[in-house]
Amino acid sequence: MCVDLSKSTDEIVNTSLKFKNGLIEKLWILHIVESEPDFVGFGVGPQSVRNSYAKEFHDEHCQIQEIADKLRSIGLDTIAILTQGSTVETILKEAKNLKADMIILGSHGHGAVYDLLVGGVTEGVLRKSECPVLVVPTHD
Repeated sequence: MCVDLSKSTDEIVNTSLKFKNGLIEKLWILHIVESEPDFVGFGVGPQSVRNSYAKEFHDEHCQIQEIADKLRSIGLDTIAILTQGSTVETILKEAKNLKADMIILGSHGHGAVYDLLVGGVTEGVLRKSECPVLVVPTHD
C-alpha cells in the first residue's frame, strides 16, 4: 500500500482493510520522499537544511508507524517503510523486492493536463507494474 500522507491516506487504508479477511497475508505501507534538488544558490545554510529535512523525515516516519500500529492492533501483519527516491521507480522496485502480490495506491484525479506536465504516479505505476494494481479514487 502506497501512501502520500495526504487526506487520501485514510481512504487508501480503509480500502486495504476490505482485503483483510484472508486476502492479505502481509501489508507493507510504503511512503516515498522525493529526492530534493541541490540547494546551490539558496541563502539557507546546509546545516539548517539538513535539520529541516531530518525533522520532516522523522515526522513522516512517525505517521506511517502510527498507521502500521493501528493495523497491527486489528491483527494485520504490517510493516512501514519510509524511503527516498523517484516515486514511480521506487514503488516498482520495492514491490519487486518485496514480491508484492498487489500494489494499492490512490488517484488524486488531477486530470490529463496536470499528469502531462507533472507526471502521474498512478499512471506510471499502472504502465510499468509487473503485478496487479488497485487504484483507489481519492478525489471528489
